[in-house]
Amino acid sequence: MDIQMLESFFMWCTIINGGIYILWVMFFMFAPDFVYRIQSYWFPIPRETYNAIIYAFFGLFKVIFIVFNIVPYLALLIIG
Repeated sequence: MDIQMLESFFMWCTIINGGIYILWVMFFMFAPDFVYRIQSYWFPIPRETYNAIIYAFFGLFKVIFIVFNIVPYLALLIIG
């Protein structure tokens, strides 16, 4: 595997995971009641707890996205 292939790999990983993150945020921005209603059907938890959990997942996903997608892609761009 050469640097060009790794660059392409991390570029597409960044694009796909960024798209997933944006889609996820849009769902919770524009239809929070709908998403909560669907989730509370399976997991009955209070709305405040649900909001805290979702906010924590947003932060966790963002940190993992930056560390495992953006940073390696930028490092490969600098090296190449």
